[in-house]
Amino acid sequence: MPISAPFNGTARAQRGAAKLAAILAVALLAAAGAWFALAPAAKAPDTTFTSIHGEKFTTESLRGKVVLVNFWATSCVTCVKEMPMMVETYKKYAPQGYEMVAVAMSYDPANYVLNFAQSRELPFKVALDPMGEIARSFEDVKLTPTSFLIDKQGRIIKRYLGEPNVAEFHATIEKALAC
Repeated sequence: MPISAPFNGTARAQRGAAKLAAILAVALLAAAGAWFALAPAAKAPDTTFTSIHGEKFTTESLRGKVVLVNFWATSCVTCVKEMPMMVETYKKYAPQGYEMVAVAMSYDPANYVLNFAQSRELPFKVALDPMGEIARSFEDVKLTPTSFLIDKQGRIIKRYLGEPNVAEFHATIEKALAC
């Protein structure tokens, strides 16, 4: 007669508890995802920008356009690498109501920013943030590049940390322009 292992109720209870924990974890993740997907987009902060040419403008004055606020630095390798794509994106979508503001970080010397913008013929607005006030108002940006895509109503619809995937970036811009 074969010898069978004794019934182990503790092991079965532990497996049941592990399954229940896994189901609860999945449910919590789904609920969190749904909340983020359905939650209203955050309003872009009311900020005043000063361009490298001394022009002052606000987030409010940009309403009605889809706007990318891009925090960057001349010393940031990824920022410099992504800038030609940002130029092409601007040229492609500006006629449809797209605007871009490239905000230089507070530690970036103004003469470096001006030289970069002129030598690369940046077609969009380039702003200085010498006191870091604009970066603080946009979720206290510290890492570059960090960009915020803002819809026509002034709501942040996407935050990018690092260089964005071009296809997804353009699709998001197109969707926002269509609204």
